[in-house]
Parts: sequence; structure tokens; C-alpha cells
Amino acid sequence: MRVVTNAQSRAADLAMFERGTPVETLMERAGGCLFEFLQHEFSPLVDQRIVIFCGTGNNGGDGQVLAQLLERRVAELQVVNVNDVAIAYDRDATIVVDALLGTGYREPVQGRYAELIRAINEDFPKAKIVAVDLPSAMQVRADYTVTFAAPKVEMLLSTRASNIGKLIVADIGIADDLLQSGLALSEAQDFRPLFAPRAIDAHKGAFGHVLVVGGARGKTGAAAMAGLAALKSGAGLVTVACSSASRLAPELMTEEFDDIDLHRKTVLAIGPGLSECRKLVSRLLFESAVPNTVLGATAVPKLTIPTVMDADALNSLAKEDGTETDFQGLGVQTILTPHPGEMARLLGRTSGTPSGEAVADHDRIPVARAFAQKHNVCLVLKGYRTLIAFPDGNVWINPTGSPAMAKGGAGDILTGLIAGLIAQWPNEIALAVRAAVWLHGRAGEFAAAALTEQCVLATELLTFLPQAIRECH
Repeated sequence: MRVVTNAQSRAADLAMFERGTPVETLMERAGGCLFEFLQHEFSPLVDQRIVIFCGTGNNGGDGQVLAQLLERRVAELQVVNVNDVAIAYDRDATIVVDALLGTGYREPVQGRYAELIRAINEDFPKAKIVAVDLPSAMQVRADYTVTFAAPKVEMLLSTRASNIGKLIVADIGIADDLLQSGLALSEAQDFRPLFAPRAIDAHKGAFGHVLVVGGARGKTGAAAMAGLAALKSGAGLVTVACSSASRLAPELMTEEFDDIDLHRKTVLAIGPGLSECRKLVSRLLFESAVPNTVLGATAVPKLTIPTVMDADALNSLAKEDGTETDFQGLGVQTILTPHPGEMARLLGRTSGTPSGEAVADHDRIPVARAFAQKHNVCLVLKGYRTLIAFPDGNVWINPTGSPAMAKGGAGDILTGLIAGLIAQWPNEIALAVRAAVWLHGRAGEFAAAALTEQCVLATELLTFLPQAIRECH
């Protein structure tokens, strides 16, 4: 699903006007879509008591059109304009429509708008809240948001994103060419092709062989989790090279660090629990054991198989002089999965700033896009609403995830899931990466619902993986 910024949304409306579509026509279409939604969701409308809060802009215009369509079709209808004063609200309302502020709002919201936002949130105990285009200033706590043409970045990446409730995207006739933003939102149905029934005569060799390299002394659990996740996601074979095989599941094969053999492996996942080991990273990626000089301006990996790099493999790519890495990938088959701190080190931004704050929230999309293009990699920038950026400049926003996943080992599980899905779908790497991120987050949501946000262990994400996969069918 395409995604646009607030600014792009406003520009698309203006472009439609310049092409001959009056703004009043767009309002009429928006109001009609809102009416159809209410009619579908809250039938019969004749039983509903509705209050519509309208601002002075186009968002308020949408609300006014809706009011006209609802006239004499509901039990009670009240329209509250932002300029009205000393008005008594219908506190028995069953539906409250927020049409105060649209994409043009500016922080801070003060005065009468702030007062009405508070009223919407607090004064209607019986009502469901329906926001028009986006919750006003992202402060209204909506049960539903009916947005137009495409979701807005701000409603997805804001820390108030939970305020949108259930998102409904309505078509008001904005031309497709005006919505080309290079941004999109992953959805469960995108991944249906990856989970079609397997051939009846399928065998393990048909689903790839993942090699996980990591697990230095004291950190073997990280490699073990990545290996198990790759296997659980459907890879046919998984080998783990780590310092000790004592913590590995019996289904996993093992290799020693000194005897790593890439022959007949189809995917490499390197980094979980590895500890910073530039020589090993250099040897595997560049067929050389000379660190720093190899990881320089001409550092293009010689691997011919897809490679997922996480944790200490990423730290090994970071330059010791604190400048941006010179690493160059091989396109979509080179997948880097940094959390914010690792991303900061790759960018050389750690000096004098807490690593987790070195990439500001509002910079995440442009930073991810620029890095993926400049370094010719697929970048999975982890965090709230993980971003997947590709070398062609396209960026996907992942909507799934839970605070329950803020625990050691969750990233190792993701590395394994990515590697395992790529092993099965080597010709669909971009889709496989996006699917792994979506499934990882959705499994976290299921786990949190079952176990609470405090009690989820990283390996328990795999228990809920089948439930997440079934949603893609």
C-alpha cells in the first residue's frame, strides 16, 4: 500500500485542483466516503446519535459535507464548529467525528482546538471516535481513521500512531501519478505467494541451506537462536558456526570457526553474538583476513550468495576513525539489519551523542533511503516501525511489532527469519525480507497478547510464528 507525507498529500490535492477538479468536489467525495463508512460500520444509522467537530479548513469541510448527508438519517445530529462558544455537547452521543485538523496542522495545538481535542477524548463515554483523514494533531484517540487516497507517514511513524485505531483508506479520485512517493506499507496479503502449499514431492534440498556465523564465547545463544529461527521459518538445512555447539538445537548442524565452508550453502547470516571480529568478517566477505584496509573504499564483497549482516558483523564494517563506512554491497542480496546504535556507527555519528539518538525519528526515512542507495544494500533499520530500504530508493514501512520484543535475542530471531525465507525464495529476496520483518513483528504482537509485554522471551516469538504466517494466507 502506497504511503505519502502530509506535504505530499496537500500537494496532490492542489495538483488535482490545477487539473480541473475543484476542492469542493474532493470534499464531496470525502464526505461521501465517510457516510458510506458510517453506514457500513454502524448500521442502522437511525439509531445513532452523532456529534461532528469541524475545523475551519478542508478537514472541517469534509465534516460539513458528512453532516449534510446525515441530516434526517440519524437519531440526533450535532455539528460543533471550532468558532462556536459556550455550546453544550450531546454527551450521550454514540459516534463522534473528528474533522478539526487535517494534514496542514502545526504544533503546538493551542486554544480552542486544544479544548475541543480534549473534549473529544474525554467527554463522550458512550461514543466511538471516527477521525477524518488523520486524528487531529495525532492527539485525538480514534477508534477508526478514514484517510483519503493513501496513509500518511506521520500517522504511521509518530509515537502517537496508536491513536489512529483501525485504518480505512478511501478512494476520492486522486490520480495515481500524484501518489508516487517511493514509500509503501507492508500488508499481510503481500506475502501470500511465499506461503502457498509446497509441492507434494518436496525435499529439504529444495528449501536452501543457511549458514549462521556467530556465537563467540559467552554468546552462543545468539547464533543458536538465529539458526533455530531460520529452520523454523522453513529453510531445509541450517548450519551454525560458533564457539560451542552445546546450546544448539539437535536439528542444527555445526561447524568450527576455523573450518567454515561456504560450499553448497545458499544463504549466509553473520554477526549474532560474534563479538567484533574484523578478520573473520573480512575472510568471509572478501576472501581476505586483512581488516580495515579491506573494509575501505573498494570493499565490495566477493560472496555470490545472499548475505544477512547483523550485530557484530555490522560493527566490523564501521570505520575506526568515526567516519561513515565505505562498505559497498551487491544490491538487494546484501542485507544489513542495524538497530539505531549500529546505524549510528555505520554513519560515523556516535561522537558526543547517545548512539540510539544519532538518527532522529524524522530523519529515519531519508537516512535509510540514502544509505541503501549509496552503499548498494538492502537496509533493515530496526526500531518502532522498522524500515526496509532498497537500493532503488524505495522504502517500506513495517506496521507490526510490540514493546514485548524489547529484549535480548529478538534481533537474532529476525536475522534467522530473514535468512530462512531468503533460502526458500532466492529469486524473491526483497519480498522475503519484508515478509520476515512483518512476521517477526506480528509474532511479537501475538506473544504479547498471550504472555504480557513483560514475559515474552525471544525464542517464544517462534511459538507464535505459525499464527502470523496463517494471516498471510
